Amino acid sequence: MPSKPATDSIRVQNLSRVLTLLHRRGPLSRAQLTRLTGFNRSTVGALTSELSRLGLAYETEPAAAGRAGRPSPLVHPNERVAALAVHPDVDAVTVGLVGLGGKVHRRVRYDAAAVPGVAETLSITRAVVEGMAAELASMDRIVGVGAAVPGLVDSTDGSVRLAPHLGWENEPLAESLSRTLGLPAFAGNDATLGTLAESVFGAGVEQADVVYLNGSASGIGGGVIVGGMPLGGAAGFAGELGHTLVRSDGLACFCGRRGCLETEVNLGGLLEPLGLKHADLEQLEEAMAARRTPGFEAAAARQLDMLAEALVNFVNIFNPSTILLGGFLGVLFSFDPRRLQNAVAHGGIGGLGRQVQIRRAALGADLLLVGAAELAFADLLAAPAAALNSAEQTPQPAAGA
Repeated sequence: MPSKPATDSIRVQNLSRVLTLLHRRGPLSRAQLTRLTGFNRSTVGALTSELSRLGLAYETEPAAAGRAGRPSPLVHPNERVAALAVHPDVDAVTVGLVGLGGKVHRRVRYDAAAVPGVAETLSITRAVVEGMAAELASMDRIVGVGAAVPGLVDSTDGSVRLAPHLGWENEPLAESLSRTLGLPAFAGNDATLGTLAESVFGAGVEQADVVYLNGSASGIGGGVIVGGMPLGGAAGFAGELGHTLVRSDGLACFCGRRGCLETEVNLGGLLEPLGLKHADLEQLEEAMAARRTPGFEAAAARQLDMLAEALVNFVNIFNPSTILLGGFLGVLFSFDPRRLQNAVAHGGIGGLGRQVQIRRAALGADLLLVGAAELAFADLLAAPAAALNSAEQTPQPAAGA
């Protein structure tokens, strides 16, 4: 007979399994949970009741199924258990409130007059969070805060080793966010978190081999999933796909080389012929549809061709089934999808380019917030009861922070 510690460990694992399924797949019936977990019905009933007691899930009666027998209750992740998410970039700081199940309750983009430093990012974040008082009060619990940063981030402590476009180096961002908001805080690379979000909630669900590229004002980042597992690298920094060479005589890049993807394909090169200085994704897409001038069409075609050059390299190296394009790259792809698809189809060796699907990321402007929130939800999903015991219910910024 298992000892009590062993029994407790199994219970924690089982609660984690059920809560993670609800978080990633949305509402599931008890019958579906029984089938997906392999647990018996009484075990699933006990686990869902425990999650309901903890305030992490709730049950509803399903719609009539039109067949005999009592239908199985539908179990929902509690979207009012939430995390704060922060995404600093060269032109703005975006702050969101994200519930279990990837539900974005609120997203606020604060345009910055200049590239925000860490102190300004913290100040903006605190002000936005204070402005979310009504939304925060309606939540059952805030478990933490996650930050998606365009740069190299040490995942062990959430410190930013280098974010060149932001001008940040060796900044203890997670520690500073925790002190400012009074919550456990975590930080990670934005493109890596975008890859995670699209794999869990977006266009990459159930895709085992994926290349993801995200384009923002600060450049292009990426992530790779191989055999269902994210490619991390020896130090956790794999996926700097924005520094793939696409033009040997191209523009100088901050990395010291010329012709990197992110120097040849960039948001500024699209905004300028549109007569814009700043734009979120919705504004960019609207402007691209409304102002199809010869100058802009030439700029977009050039960027699509340079992007295709990089994607062919990724097809040849990783042999993905799917390429996902997020941020402004998704908008650029939607402008002329056939041009990019044809270039990749004809460029890959051995016909590999014809086999890959190119898709726009599904989560749009919510992508990086959903990804950042996953950092804050990680402990809760791994050990639901223990994480709740250590989490604050509402953010309480430190005085004078």
